[in-house]
Amino acid sequence: MAATNKKIVLRNHVTGFPKESDMELVVATGAAPSRVPEGTDGAVLVKNLYLSCDPYMRGRMSSHDGSYVDAFVVGEPITGYGVGKVVDSSHPGFKAGDLVWGMTGWEEYSLIKDPSRALFAIRHPDLPLSYYTGLLGMAGFTAYVGFHEICAPREGERVYVSAASGAVGQLVGQFAKLIGCYVVGSAGSDDKVRLLREKFGFDDAFNYKKESDLSAALKRCFPEGIDIYFENVGGAMLDAVLLNMRVRGRVAACGMISQYNLEHPDPVHNLMAIVTKRLRIEGFIVSDHYARYREYEEKAARYVKEGKIAYVEDVAEGLENAPAALIGLFSGRNVGKQVVVVSRE
Repeated sequence: MAATNKKIVLRNHVTGFPKESDMELVVATGAAPSRVPEGTDGAVLVKNLYLSCDPYMRGRMSSHDGSYVDAFVVGEPITGYGVGKVVDSSHPGFKAGDLVWGMTGWEEYSLIKDPSRALFAIRHPDLPLSYYTGLLGMAGFTAYVGFHEICAPREGERVYVSAASGAVGQLVGQFAKLIGCYVVGSAGSDDKVRLLREKFGFDDAFNYKKESDLSAALKRCFPEGIDIYFENVGGAMLDAVLLNMRVRGRVAACGMISQYNLEHPDPVHNLMAIVTKRLRIEGFIVSDHYARYREYEEKAARYVKEGKIAYVEDVAEGLENAPAALIGLFSGRNVGKQVVVVSRE
């Protein structure tokens, strides 16, 4: 067992666009125990292998976000989803050697005091473990819940996905294709657009940064309108989509990454379209649906093994590179699911 425990801690709460310098790598000498501390019942000690970088984490970097999850504590390790291996356990449901995914610290070793709420045992270790930061974990389940449960899609419907090359968007589009929908995605570079068309099988895609009129771009791709919009962006994109929705269209509001770093959010002007088009817009938090996760895990694992789903990761090597990987999400630097490798065992 290592005599140190490297950690990424938050240096200060953030206003506006976050920087790498808002986080720092701290080496805590002698802070990597080999066992759960004596007298600590129902806990596990986890060696972290892979960490997930996710846009929702931006809200936790601020002190007054009003987010659905608690803010990070200044001076303490950042927490997020990850994959790890149990080193020691005082919990009857976990044993040393178990592979798990769930909420953990941005550090080499984490003591998880309530693992039955924070962690899931990994049931398909034959697949790449990093997939449990995305496709087989929170991001994949988010795509599945948002598309299938919130949007209630039907074969032949017209589906639009913003931020479509990211961890969630790439999967929403493929889930839609699997049931016979027409799917268009947008992304922020020509390379990402090619990825959507050639790797993920989207029917069409466009680079929103090259479009001077987003509404016109959507009209070009959806001359008869949009039945389902999977919302990841917000702001001007949402405004344009509202004008192009079909009557009784559905919007799954998953996130609004264009707004996360703004002190004054962009206004949305076309809200009357919700009334005239009889739209249903529903926000959702994936953790509300975890009772159905195991059903999804089996289905997604089968899709991967049958070659029905393609998946792209953007991998950063080393815990020290985690801050740059996280910050890169907000400028669109990543291509696919952003993963940080802490250890490959």
